[in-house]
Amino acid sequence: MKMTKRRQKARQTKKSRPDTWAIFGRLLLLVGLVMAGSTCHQMRSVERITVRGSDTEVNLVFRLAEAYMAEDSAVSVSIAGGGSGVGIAALLNGKTDVANSSRALTDKEIALARQRDIRLVAHVFAADALVVVVNPAVGVDSLTLEQLGRIYAGEIRDWAEVGGRPGRISLYGRQSNSGTFVYFRERVLGRDFSPALKQMNGTAQIVESVMRDPYGIGYVGLGYVAKADGSIRQGVRVVRLKADAKRRAVSPLEEAALRSGEYPLVRPLYQFTNGHPSGKLKAFFQFEASPAGQQLILQNGYLPPWPDMLAAYHALRPASSYVETLNYYTEKR
Repeated sequence: MKMTKRRQKARQTKKSRPDTWAIFGRLLLLVGLVMAGSTCHQMRSVERITVRGSDTEVNLVFRLAEAYMAEDSAVSVSIAGGGSGVGIAALLNGKTDVANSSRALTDKEIALARQRDIRLVAHVFAADALVVVVNPAVGVDSLTLEQLGRIYAGEIRDWAEVGGRPGRISLYGRQSNSGTFVYFRERVLGRDFSPALKQMNGTAQIVESVMRDPYGIGYVGLGYVAKADGSIRQGVRVVRLKADAKRRAVSPLEEAALRSGEYPLVRPLYQFTNGHPSGKLKAFFQFEASPAGQQLILQNGYLPPWPDMLAAYHALRPASSYVETLNYYTEKR
């Protein structure tokens, strides 16, 4: 009987003692929850920037964003193409932080921004020379803007009419939601494209099509045909252009002609925002204008937003007073 009471007392004593392993397990769980919470907080602290729009800009901006994120792990930049019109529509609908655009805003887009009380700010981060390329078999190396416009309007249909090898001209260009399409139509044609225009989904497709078509002509951004060493991609010929018959034919490979605005198809590349940027987005724009950012722009076949070049562009198409334009490149110089 005494033995039984002792055993019961021992069991009660054992139960009343703290379970060392249970306590240790609870401590581990507590530490794990704290660490998990800290990790979640770090994940939440990453600022996300969405960019959408121009296919001319998409590869360039992707490389700029990649380099910027390598310097700042607290930011994530998401980039999508689709065309300048798509990007601007997304910005006006509150679906993106930045709209990449290779053209200026239309009057309709500005009017819609006014209606929605959206204060559009245009950031000029680079520039692009629009290049006319032909298949080398065509036998043409220079054109006036008037001839080029008549070709794309369908008024000149045979290469022999402009001194080339006889044969029906094959027209290649972008789709209507492309900023390049709009810019080329306004600057070169001043009217609608020929119904014979083959509208391609992307600029790379235009280059490939012209390479395969012995009667092909297309218009593309300089970055799609010029390599980092200044050489031109094989399989196409870059056409020298004259603003009019009295002026000399100028190549987009002549830097002095690009800087001065003498080459007639140079345009600024925009990134539109709703209001002035702040935080990581402003830092990203400043990175694009930095020496590291501008080096990447040059390496990818694009141009810095040189003041004289932009002045020549805006002399032809004055900017809207409703849209403020910022150029961090000139601010740094």
